[in-house]
Amino acid sequence: MVPLQHLRLCLCLPLLLLPPPAAPAPVPHPSTNWAACRTLSRELSRLLATLKEPHRVLEETHLSEEDPKNWPPRIRCSDACDPPTLDTNNTRCLQRILQGLQQYRDLLGSDIFTARPLPQLEAALDQLLGLIQQDRGRPPRRPVAPSEAWAHPLLQHLALQRLQSFTTIMSRVFTHSAR
Repeated sequence: MVPLQHLRLCLCLPLLLLPPPAAPAPVPHPSTNWAACRTLSRELSRLLATLKEPHRVLEETHLSEEDPKNWPPRIRCSDACDPPTLDTNNTRCLQRILQGLQQYRDLLGSDIFTARPLPQLEAALDQLLGLIQQDRGRPPRRPVAPSEAWAHPLLQHLALQRLQSFTTIMSRVFTHSAR
């Protein structure tokens, strides 16, 4: 009887030494239409590229204010928007994109753009938001802090400059994920 117990132990020991099975990779949200998001993000980039700066002195100006209060987030390395991570889990990156788009949309609807409304840009943002936030719900709007009228051209320039950077990275994410 003892040799039989040793045989069982010998057969079971390798199973105990195996690492635990890896957790299944998260499945992308089924309602995300990556191809449509890619198309709309490219359209948004095109619209931003066609905008003309009304104040010529600001054309070559690059403002470097560190994260003004209530301003949209940037996509950072820690947001997991790199291709290898997107292939396994795109939730975190998609959440950051959604958060940024919502805040840029709120910014375009704020007093900063009262004198210079950009309806085509707002419409493109709305369409892209609609595609991404299906079944996710929209968090409450965060009002943008009122600003002085003299600062509006500078803030518009900063907002559009940041939106263009955000859109460039976002388009790369959608292009990669739409493959």
